[in-house]
Amino acid sequence: MGAQPDGLDVPPGGPLPPGHQVDPSTTLSAYLHVPFCTTRCGYCDFNTYTATELGEPADAPGLGMSSWLHGMHSEIDTAASQLHALGDQRPLGTVFVGGGTPSLVPADDMAGLLDHLRTAFGLAADAEVTTEANPESTTPEWLEGLRAGGFNRLSLGMQSAKQHVLALLERQHTPGRALQVVQWAREQGFDDVSLDLIMGTPGESSDDFRASLEAVIGAGVDHTSVYSLIVEEGTRFAAKVRRGEIPMPSDDDHAETYLLAEQLLTSAGFENYEVSNWARPRPGRAHRSVHNLAYWRSQDWWGFGPGAHSHVNGVRWWNHKHPTKYTRALAEGAPAAVGHELLTGAQRHEERVLLELRIADGMPLAELDPDERSRLDPWVSSGHAVIADHRVRLTLPGRLLADGIVLDVLAG
Repeated sequence: MGAQPDGLDVPPGGPLPPGHQVDPSTTLSAYLHVPFCTTRCGYCDFNTYTATELGEPADAPGLGMSSWLHGMHSEIDTAASQLHALGDQRPLGTVFVGGGTPSLVPADDMAGLLDHLRTAFGLAADAEVTTEANPESTTPEWLEGLRAGGFNRLSLGMQSAKQHVLALLERQHTPGRALQVVQWAREQGFDDVSLDLIMGTPGESSDDFRASLEAVIGAGVDHTSVYSLIVEEGTRFAAKVRRGEIPMPSDDDHAETYLLAEQLLTSAGFENYEVSNWARPRPGRAHRSVHNLAYWRSQDWWGFGPGAHSHVNGVRWWNHKHPTKYTRALAEGAPAAVGHELLTGAQRHEERVLLELRIADGMPLAELDPDERSRLDPWVSSGHAVIADHRVRLTLPGRLLADGIVLDVLAG
């Protein structure tokens, strides 16, 4: 798992400086991190832990989850108290439970966390409330409990429709399980269901990936994310790549795979709204992930749980990574946060360019200074970006080179 960023020590009273100004025009969101998994996939670098890694005794399973839940409720109270003391009365516009494996947490406990957020902050009338889930640990009963508790969006880690691809990724579910969960979610009244895919797995052919896309389309879901497989240092997968046991696809292979996703998904009625994300349109608002859009638009969010990151109007902080350190700090009356930073105007500008250029809506041209504007011009001339209605947007060729374009524009 990656190291924590460098930063300033957290004040005893919490991560937000006294008198810090909040921006009431921005959305306030909540992210809740579940740090538990039954097994660790070979490619995973997330802040998650198995029972063995937590040292849980065989005759008393679940102690880690019990103390984590207690810590989460404590942090919710602390966050609400600090924000309210600053005059922040915004209700939560989105809630997202991620991990890890949220589907390992009993539905009553998930609903209890949401109810506590509702009491402490309030929820906007149209709040998007999402949980991630792994297909193998999701049941109709769990979904029923979540829906009754107020969850209205489900994001499933499908990854692939091919067994040999799932096996290489060390995923535990069978290819058809995610599709079965989609059906259960619909039966329980979930109006928004997303399936995530991974592209670029070694040994995955174009036909394999096409089959996965066709399975997503055939499932009738509202949203899909297609992420490139990233080889993170320190993982078992990285060790196999280094030893030459796993040959990674080339950049050209990745580009062809991405273009296949764009072709099939748009033909099926999906719209790309961020480089790696597609959603079906609907009256009122599209099935876009409002929570993720809050990140990409640099809105405000409070991250609860071990290793969670937060941002409120230019202040960013991060919690203790290990669940034991996280819960111990809260039990002792100390902040869950272990470090923070105050973003400069230049940093906020760079992040805005980095994130907003990835969105189909683009970013205001006025955000770029004259030098950045001149460095953008060649990309416009080459057809990788367009300027219209005083906004800069990437084209399909530009999406393939999004990171490079951003670095070039910000260079200097």
